[in-house]
Amino acid sequence: MGEITAIGLDIAKNVFQLHGVDADGQVVLRKSLRRGQMQPFFEKLAPCLIGLEACATAHHWARTLITAGHEVRLIPPSYIKPYLRRQKNDAADAAAICEAVTRPSMRFVPVKSEGQQATLMLHSARELLISQRTALINALRGHFAELGIVAPQGARNVRQLIAILDDEQHSQQAVRFALMPLATALTEMETQIAKLDKAILAAHRNNNVSIRLATVPGIGPIIATCLSASVPDPKLFEGGREFAAWLGLVPRQHSTGGKPRLGSISKMGNRHLRKLLVVGAHAALYRMKKGTTDTPLANWAHRLLSKKPFKLVAVALANKIARIAWAIMRRDMDFQPDRISRCSDPVPA
Repeated sequence: MGEITAIGLDIAKNVFQLHGVDADGQVVLRKSLRRGQMQPFFEKLAPCLIGLEACATAHHWARTLITAGHEVRLIPPSYIKPYLRRQKNDAADAAAICEAVTRPSMRFVPVKSEGQQATLMLHSARELLISQRTALINALRGHFAELGIVAPQGARNVRQLIAILDDEQHSQQAVRFALMPLATALTEMETQIAKLDKAILAAHRNNNVSIRLATVPGIGPIIATCLSASVPDPKLFEGGREFAAWLGLVPRQHSTGGKPRLGSISKMGNRHLRKLLVVGAHAALYRMKKGTTDTPLANWAHRLLSKKPFKLVAVALANKIARIAWAIMRRDMDFQPDRISRCSDPVPA
């Protein structure tokens, strides 16, 4: 039996499947382990290359295996699927991961630290609470509309509806009994969201990369902390355009026969980060459109607005902002607005 040089590890909650090969590519290990057997097994194993699917708990196991002396690479799930033979099971998944991790052209996901994951947890928790707050606001509006009471649009105006509930003279007892729990939950949720905002701001102020990113138009503390935590190693990207493509902000291509066909953006990659960049680009574009800012970036946006719709220009600006953010992270530099060059990439349809 040859020495194990590469292992494909299919992780799960309790049962983990291993598939190992030697330097010649011959299978020398097929084994399943329980959770408690994982760390002792890999601590005794000679250092080797280990591939994991970048899914839930993958970063934890990657850090654990790196501590044990192994080289660990995380692979996006979509890149593993082409190597899967016939039907899907844990053993086949591990074999596909083992095959994929040895490919020279394979792209990998950088391993995040506990601090970076903690920052992203703040964002995930905030996003969840905001979606639940929206659901509660819509429920209150819908119920009050049945009584002929309609408040102006905007989350802040829901306070008018809560004030009606607090006034016993203007609300029936059954209405108060039904809707007061929703109003209480909404008030508590806004308090918790405010606490998460303060925690994100504190994380932003303690991160030099995040502080530099926040100087870019369209990027604030929320986007800056999410960017710095989601991209541990910007050197993995060859350039800003590849980084924008990783975020799904470049036109989807379906070309053949030497005829390029470009459509709307691909929407691949990190959905949350892409959404934040597009929202930030909208805010920055509104300021550029109304203000008298005379910078190369603002002038580029004004030229594009003269011939393209506002929302399309906002997406193109998000692409531009992503490329600027990559340059700041990659070169460890401050934002220099006078050095922004004119964008030559095609604009999404």
